[in-house]
Amino acid sequence: MKVKKIPQRMCTGCMEMKCKKELLRIVRSKEGEISIDLIGKKPGRGAYICKSIECFEKSFKTKRLERNLGGKISEEIYGTLKEQINPEGEV
Repeated sequence: MKVKKIPQRMCTGCMEMKCKKELLRIVRSKEGEISIDLIGKKPGRGAYICKSIECFEKSFKTKRLERNLGGKISEEIYGTLKEQINPEGEV
């Protein structure tokens, strides 16, 4: 029996390869709308990030998320994404 390959993706914050199911996908649609893809099947350009606020802040600081998605991301969108990743405001 064949061994099924587990898809790996790189986190834009810590730059580590991890299983796709462990990461959040952030997607930019053709219209330029940026959102979190909880299912992992939305059409558009995607970037992956760990489910931790540290990785999110690191990717924000180095602007890796903007480079991977291929466009400028406004402060409002970053705030919304941060709330969705860390809903209780925990540190």
